[in-house]
Amino acid sequence: MTTDPISPGSTIGILGGGQLGRMLAMAAAQLGYRCHIYAPERDSVAAEVAADFTCAPYGDSELLAKFAGACDVITYEFENVPVAPLSFIGATPLRASVRALEIAQDRLAEKRFVEHQGGTPAPFRAVENETEFTEALERIGTPGILKTRRDGYDGKGQWRIMSPRDAEDLTLSGNRLIYEGFVDFAAEFSVILVRGLDGEVRFWDSAQNDHSSGILSRSVVPAGAEVTAQVPAARELAARVAEALGYVGVLTLEFFATANGPVFNEMAPRVHNSGHWTIEGARTSQFENHIRAICGLPLGLTDLIVPAVQMDNLIGDQANDWPDLLADPANHLHLYGKGEINPGRKMGHVTRLLTGKTV
Repeated sequence: MTTDPISPGSTIGILGGGQLGRMLAMAAAQLGYRCHIYAPERDSVAAEVAADFTCAPYGDSELLAKFAGACDVITYEFENVPVAPLSFIGATPLRASVRALEIAQDRLAEKRFVEHQGGTPAPFRAVENETEFTEALERIGTPGILKTRRDGYDGKGQWRIMSPRDAEDLTLSGNRLIYEGFVDFAAEFSVILVRGLDGEVRFWDSAQNDHSSGILSRSVVPAGAEVTAQVPAARELAARVAEALGYVGVLTLEFFATANGPVFNEMAPRVHNSGHWTIEGARTSQFENHIRAICGLPLGLTDLIVPAVQMDNLIGDQANDWPDLLADPANHLHLYGKGEINPGRKMGHVTRLLTGKTV
């Protein structure tokens, strides 16, 4: 793999047209790059801030190959880009790799991979039929969560199983699922790193995360004592995962802080919602460092520039509070330009830099 830098003025291809692609394109423009968005949705908020836009299905081999030919490097903004069509990209570098996508797209493969790297996930069993589900319930017990192995995010594709009775009406045949036991945890947190083409790894401060209905609602930095004590072990695992994947770019691992140490939850081979605070709160944002990494540029510093930061997602009609949010000069408001407001839809976020020691 060449480590020659891709110079400003070149074109970065981004697979996916959502808000993460939007913020990547904005960071790329600051460094002098052009971005070309490829996404199946015509109302792409990323395309609004990019130089070029190809609106086509991921399976359109002709247009995907044409897109790749117009780009100097390609990345992706979410982990559910179909893997099979990526063979049509050809010689254009794809960073991070297809292998990272393949693992992150399947919760079972993801947990087995992290176990192999020395991590500890929640107890889990593969489930594809009623017999396997019964065996999983007997082995792991309740309460637990039944999840689709693919495509679920923000609480979608998940069913809480508080007792065996909750499983009686579920139809499982033909579905590839995973059953996970509940984890008794004090807090949730994320480890976000960036790995350069030369293998250099840098970490941002870990945010303590709060969720509502399976959706991230708030991230706070610095995290509480129960999290900070477990960050070193979590970082060691994240670095091993990145090394094993030959990863280039920003990588996120989510954890539960438990009495027995960090328990792995999920991996995201991309920039992450819990790292949005880095735009204003860190010396180099996760978005800029991802662009630097995939282009082979030196990585920027990741340290916190204020004592504390709080990031809140604006979900659904919370985005309508923008006048009040802007009335507070300490707030940094980011609206993603999405037209239709739906319950559970991330419409933006607001970051607040604090000069005190606590949030």
